[in-house]
Amino acid sequence: MHEVQPGQSIELLKELHILTRDGKMNQDSRRKLKQVNHLFQFIEPLLKELQQEHAEITLVDHGAGKSYLGFILYDLFFKEQAPTARIYGIETRDELVMKSRALADRLGFRGMRFLNLSVADSIETAALPETIDIVTALHACNTATDDAIRFALKKKARFMVLVPCCQAEVASVLNRNKGMALGQNGLSEIWRHPLHTREFGSMVTNVLRCLQLEAHGYQVSVTELVGWEHSMKNELIIARYKDLPRRRPTERLREVLRSLGLEEMQQRFFTTSEA
Repeated sequence: MHEVQPGQSIELLKELHILTRDGKMNQDSRRKLKQVNHLFQFIEPLLKELQQEHAEITLVDHGAGKSYLGFILYDLFFKEQAPTARIYGIETRDELVMKSRALADRLGFRGMRFLNLSVADSIETAALPETIDIVTALHACNTATDDAIRFALKKKARFMVLVPCCQAEVASVLNRNKGMALGQNGLSEIWRHPLHTREFGSMVTNVLRCLQLEAHGYQVSVTELVGWEHSMKNELIIARYKDLPRRRPTERLREVLRSLGLEEMQQRFFTTSEA
């Protein structure tokens, strides 16, 4: 079991079905553990940086599902190094929220909270603090990733860790305006065929998200998650608030939307005042 981290809760790994009841690991569970540990390596330095400033770190995990990420983070970091910190799991499926609450109680993970909310509804709820340190969203489908970004901007998050998924909205707009674009711009050949429309739309969505974050003063890095070979959605976006100049990325964001015939999507990537 060399993949298990020192001090990692064996009981938790069994509850998450990463380990079997007798403490063994199959190929699928080994892959899951590799994934969450790899992601933890990206998030741990951010937690340590925040820890230098204050002890009561707040992290919100959107589209939490079974809260694999939240439980692993709490077990490997929060439990010992940040006992006064809080992790909030946001999930729309009530049965998963109830199961996560029960598991946190059973394990004594007192700093974990689980809310039965959509990402969009979580932006206005009084159940969350006014500011949040870290926002994560792993495979939050389609526009839920954009809602998570809006949440993070509203909550003045220092860091965002995003793994986007199933982003079809931009592709649908590209497809709808394809006839007009083909007559005006030779580059529209890039998304003329339906398969290319889908793939190009997915990539463009993330490019627009990165520009949106830069337009709000964030430093953005994009990398690939190792060990997620079973999924095409393995792009990891990490944003760190640095209060960087906003003018150039804002202009580039408008230019990309205009060049690709996506002006109708300005409201998604700009706030009302900016659009």
